Parts: sequence; structure tokens; C-alpha cells
Amino acid sequence: MERRTLMLLVALAAIVTPSTATVYSRCGLVQALRAQGFGDLSNWVCLVESESSRNTAAKGGPNTDGSYDYGLFQINSRYWCGQGGVGGDCNLNCDSLLDDDISNDSTCAKLIFSRMGFSAWYGWQRSCEGQTLPDISGC
Repeated sequence: MERRTLMLLVALAAIVTPSTATVYSRCGLVQALRAQGFGDLSNWVCLVESESSRNTAAKGGPNTDGSYDYGLFQINSRYWCGQGGVGGDCNLNCDSLLDDDISNDSTCAKLIFSRMGFSAWYGWQRSCEGQTLPDISGC
């Protein structure tokens, strides 16, 4: 196959291949977080529900500083990931947080948590801190 034709086909495939995203059920989220090694699952579920409504493709913003929030955990581009390329303290491209593979999201969220705790997320502060947490006992 001619190189130009091959390059055109690759470019076309990139355009028409849909980006995969997942909107988890509550118990599906519990299972996914457990598989990623999270503890304190009620707080993490509350955080994810308040930040992204369990949607891996959620993108919020622009925020007042021009940054955006990406993915399941709504990871902020100002500090944690790079817009348009690899960057931030998590050393990843923000767009990589919008697919259904939550392994890099989870690694970054754990780094954020290790530095700042749950209070790093305004959604957790607003909806979870001091509140009744989601019932995940059936999961």
C-alpha cells in the first residue's frame, strides 16, 4: 500500500474511532476503585459522584484561573496534568484522563490525596465532608 494512502487511513481511523468512556453504576465504581487499590471507598465514591457523576469523560471548566478539570476525579490542569501534552505533577496529558482506563486517573488521584487529602476536591468538601456518605454495603 502506498505510504500516502496508509497515512490517510490512519488519520481517518483516528477521526472516526469513538473515544470510549464509562459512566459507572455506584457498585461498578466501587468495584473499579477496589481494583485500583483504593481504601475508604465511601469517601472516594462520594467524591467521584460529586465531581464527575461517575463519568470518566467528564470535563469541567474553564475555572476562574483558566484551568479545566478532567475525568472521573476531575483532576485539575493547573497543577496535576498538562493540556495539550504531558505535564503537571502527575506527569500526564489531561486528555488521557477522559477515557475508560482509570489506572492513570487513580495514580494521580492517590498522589493528590497523599499531598492534600480529600480537601483537595471542592466537590468532596461541599457534598461529603461531615455528610452522610453513600451506602455501598450492597456492593
